[in-house]
Amino acid sequence: MSPFSLTRTLPPDATAAALRADVQQGFALRPKELPPRWFYDARGSELFEEITRLDVYYPTRAEREILQARATEIADVTRARTLVELGSGSSEKTRLLIDALTARGGPPHYVPVDVSESALTGAGKALLSDHPGLTVDALVADFSTAPALPATPGPHLIAFLGGTLGNLVPGERAGFLRMVCSLLGDEDALLLGTDLVKDPATLVAAYDDEQGVTAAFNRNVLAVLNRELDADFAPEDFDHVAVWDAEHEWIEMRLRARSAVTAKIPALDLTVDFAAGEELRTEVSAKFREAGVREELSAAGLTLRHWWTDPGGRFALSLASPA
Repeated sequence: MSPFSLTRTLPPDATAAALRADVQQGFALRPKELPPRWFYDARGSELFEEITRLDVYYPTRAEREILQARATEIADVTRARTLVELGSGSSEKTRLLIDALTARGGPPHYVPVDVSESALTGAGKALLSDHPGLTVDALVADFSTAPALPATPGPHLIAFLGGTLGNLVPGERAGFLRMVCSLLGDEDALLLGTDLVKDPATLVAAYDDEQGVTAAFNRNVLAVLNRELDADFAPEDFDHVAVWDAEHEWIEMRLRARSAVTAKIPALDLTVDFAAGEELRTEVSAKFREAGVREELSAAGLTLRHWWTDPGGRFALSLASPA
């Protein structure tokens, strides 16, 4: 049996259909909005990797620090034989967990779940070259709905890293956590990454770097619409904006029209007008407190068992299990 398998649960046109639906619905809202998943085409993924290397962008480094310090403890506590990662992407930080689980009880089964087949294939083959004995069962699926996971040995550890939970508004988070809870057996656990509330200046700087990398990343979503939907947006017509919403305790990224803009989206037979100064919300990134995470997990049927932060208290990993 091959150590790498890939199962497609999405129809070939699922991504295109989802983009069309998100644009149709999001541009009809006031204010207009798009979900952040459309940032991550090939160019957007490159720009995000560049963002993670910026001094002002701390979340990736902080989460890695926690994993470096706690991966062995996580392996010992969970005794996981299968590691499932939702939204796995490049699987870079996951290597620390795989190393720890391998050292504890031998190479685990690894089940990366992502909508990008190319990302899954690239990451899976890279992991197999570095981890002899590892089994990778990749799943092309939308992790926001309950994916049909392959039959693998337990206990299972489901990892949702990178603070991606913060891209969901509260109602979406509640539904997502309930879905994850439905995937867990009595001996299984969830490892969840959450960025923490801190001073607004630090938060805004992380999403509005002086080099303009995040601005390019934000505007790239318009290039995605141009390529995939034959739209005629001029990305340079929009300014990148990052603001801290103290009421909701989240960062919002927006694109603000520099002047009146009319764009055509032929694939949807749609014409979109922006007044000068009108904004398109492209991301919400919620920040958390321990008490809030505990409460949200509890409402989903999960009990917070462990809470770890980096030395600076910037980011947290929590380990939860079915109540």
